[in-house]
Amino acid sequence: MEARMKNPAFVLSETMKGIQGIYKGIYEGGAPQELLEIVALRTSQINGCSACVHAHVANLKKSGESDERVGNVAAWREAPFYSDIERAALALTEAVTRMADRSTDAVSDDLWNEVADHFDEKQLSAIILTISITNFFNRINATIKEPAGASWA
Repeated sequence: MEARMKNPAFVLSETMKGIQGIYKGIYEGGAPQELLEIVALRTSQINGCSACVHAHVANLKKSGESDERVGNVAAWREAPFYSDIERAALALTEAVTRMADRSTDAVSDDLWNEVADHFDEKQLSAIILTISITNFFNRINATIKEPAGASWA
């Protein structure tokens, strides 16, 4: 497989400065890197973005995550490998990514309160931005048909 074109974020070089700034802010938010990767992986699974799924799996494996944790993210509700904190972040991930599946209140007050019990405002900001930027890249990759394992440089 070959992409239809180079990733637009690289074609329009000025966009990379903004994207890099977003990522810098995300990493300053204090949420654990592994949690952000799990959130990004789940977002990409929902959207069917093979390029991003591949990248986030590789990042999680590189960070030392177990096969059980990496391989069961899609089934996190039934799998015993995730903490309550991770489950809250994954529930938020699904609600934000699947906003169109709800007629109102994409993120319910109950879900928000649960997530807010586990994370401070900076950490929540990092998680929300991770979900959002992953959705952003998932949509780009679906449009250009970016294959799994592609080099983004």
